[in-house]
Amino acid sequence: MKKLILTLIAALGIVTGAQAAEGGIAWDKAPNKTNDLASLQNGAKLFVNYCLGCHSAAFMRFNRLQDIGITEQQIKDNLLFTTDKVGEVMKANIDPHQAKEWFGANPPDLTLVARSRAGHGGTGADYLYTYLRTYYRDDTKATGWNNLAFPSVGMPHALWELQGDRRPVYTKIESHGHEVEVFKGWEQTRPGTLTPLQYDQAVGDLVNYLQWMAEPAQNTRVRIGVWVLLFLMMTLVFVWRLNASYWKDVK
Repeated sequence: MKKLILTLIAALGIVTGAQAAEGGIAWDKAPNKTNDLASLQNGAKLFVNYCLGCHSAAFMRFNRLQDIGITEQQIKDNLLFTTDKVGEVMKANIDPHQAKEWFGANPPDLTLVARSRAGHGGTGADYLYTYLRTYYRDDTKATGWNNLAFPSVGMPHALWELQGDRRPVYTKIESHGHEVEVFKGWEQTRPGTLTPLQYDQAVGDLVNYLQWMAEPAQNTRVRIGVWVLLFLMMTLVFVWRLNASYWKDVK
């Protein structure tokens, strides 16, 4: 049994030797900047240009992007396809039957993906941030791509032109009397249009947008919640003093 577990570790690749065998690759912490309008706007642009061709966001309308500072005219000029209207939902035009033939399954809707992908490794945003940054070339796969966060993934690397080609580098360590390979880092085999730092920032913007899209009212909800708590704390003081006044003469 122990030998089987060690074999699985080597197959999946672990970020650090100290990481638990059942944990897989550790999820990197995603930047949480859902209040950053510039980041959200860039993320919306990346989503429309690189994700919306295959993945729908059927619970989000284009005109809702005005909430992050994009005007209706900017939406029409830059983010709509030819037949789309600003009041319509973000629906992919890919044929479901062809998608199933190409990828093995119809690409899922991404409206709530940032909330549904949370797990023991972190938030859904952490998963997406790690997933979009751990693609690498793998000629043994039908798409030519593989992923450390999602081994044998069916989805090709949609952002490969931005990131370029990389390959994972492993090192061998001794563990419980067995030699296993652990993930060490990346080797860039062909540069992309963005530097590694710029690519990480772009992925961060895309993930920020996906977080916002999953609940556009979340920042308003938090802001109102803070004021409600402050109001209740003030009310508690008045109620406490009023209670003391009513009962002051009672022995």
